[in-house]
Amino acid sequence: MSLLRESLKEIHKRLARREISARDLVEESLAQIEKVDGQVRAFLTVDAEGARKSAEALDQQLSGSGERGLLAALPVGVKDNICTEGLTTTCASQLLANYQPIYNATVVDKLAEAQAVTVGKMNMDEFAMGSSTENSGFHFTYNPWDLERVPGGSSGGSAAAVAAGEVYFALGSDTGGSIRQPAAFCGVVGLKPTYGRVSRYGLVAFASSLDQIGPLTKNVEDAAYALQVLAGYDPKDSTSADVEVPDYLSALTGDVTGLRIAVPKEMMGEGIDEGVRERIKEALATLQKMGAVVEEVSLTHANYAVATYYLLAPAEASSNLARYDGVRYGVRKEGSNLLDMYLETRSQGFGAEVKRRIMLGTYALSSGYYDAYYLKAQKVRTLIRQDFENIFAGYDVVIGPTTPTTAFKIGEKVDDPLTMYVNDICTIPVNLAGLPAISVPCGLADGLPVGLQIIGKAFDESTVLRVAHAYEQATERLPVPPMGGVRA
Repeated sequence: MSLLRESLKEIHKRLARREISARDLVEESLAQIEKVDGQVRAFLTVDAEGARKSAEALDQQLSGSGERGLLAALPVGVKDNICTEGLTTTCASQLLANYQPIYNATVVDKLAEAQAVTVGKMNMDEFAMGSSTENSGFHFTYNPWDLERVPGGSSGGSAAAVAAGEVYFALGSDTGGSIRQPAAFCGVVGLKPTYGRVSRYGLVAFASSLDQIGPLTKNVEDAAYALQVLAGYDPKDSTSADVEVPDYLSALTGDVTGLRIAVPKEMMGEGIDEGVRERIKEALATLQKMGAVVEEVSLTHANYAVATYYLLAPAEASSNLARYDGVRYGVRKEGSNLLDMYLETRSQGFGAEVKRRIMLGTYALSSGYYDAYYLKAQKVRTLIRQDFENIFAGYDVVIGPTTPTTAFKIGEKVDDPLTMYVNDICTIPVNLAGLPAISVPCGLADGLPVGLQIIGKAFDESTVLRVAHAYEQATERLPVPPMGGVRA
């Protein structure tokens, strides 16, 4: 079995016994990247030299009396909208081609402190705007389960790399489902923490009130390890919450006896593929047999979530992306005067989907439409948050599908943005409410992975991980992806 598919506990034991080294793990990662990434194309940048140097330094440290970090020697990938000092960070946009930050994001520093080794930067939808990684300004990423299908997005490169065994785990960001949806499509685990649980310092902002960084891993235990390292207050991030971080690993008891599970009928009805619905019903039946109580509820305003999101997120994006003008960093296009240079830089640098969302956001914030659209959307956001609060007054977690379908074919929805946007109907309400949620594989439908979404109360990632881990332990794991199909 590949070292990268062994449990973290086993890797720690083998490192302690000197049976393997950090260099061994990094070389296995780089070899797998060399073997499969020509097909999967999960990476935008592979830092082989930097990874080898880090591994050698770590091996020297561990050979003495150096203390072993929680993620020691694990090769990881970092989504390309998370700043890495001296390592290209493009947000998959031509506008930031070859841009190298002068500082690390807090999460990148935390990975280094835990002795993880960054091997590269992952492909994504440009500026995290998309659900398929087809909006990358550089190249598509392909789903390891079927190379004719998308890996999801916007953290598609991160999910595909974990599924293909190229990295031990990867970081993604989630604004409307961008960790959980690709995790579901690629058959891996994707955890979106509570808004404020993990520092956003160094994350290139899409929608600042919605964005959250989290891990994509091969199992729930690894997600708990990763969150243990990533979570915590950061004074550099004004939205970071000064809330105590519990021991997430101690939550993995395997016991859900007496746990109360709410299933919103809006997440199991119209628009959900039959194969997906059946896998979710089977998962709920499994949890019920394990002693949990499962009851149907109503998430009253869920049907307005997508419309609300596509007013609020583009509005924030239009403001956040105003800074990319060709003056200070990134690509600059020539113009006859300053205004012309601005126009040429942004027109040529941004892709079609990013420009569409900037225009949507500018429209929503414009005079005469602000009250009619933006303010109403904020009110609906509050109602959705209240819906969840009402449900959590009587239940421990909310469960439903992560996505309404399995992974769709490349090019199938690219010309119909509304159909693409609706793909996030199950994940967007969670972001609007700022809650934690995880996607865990729950079987296959027509040979493709299905994701089970488990949503928790604010800052109660422990219960989310507990339920996900218990379900995972009680069911059969998915096989290694077949890397089937012919790349489109």
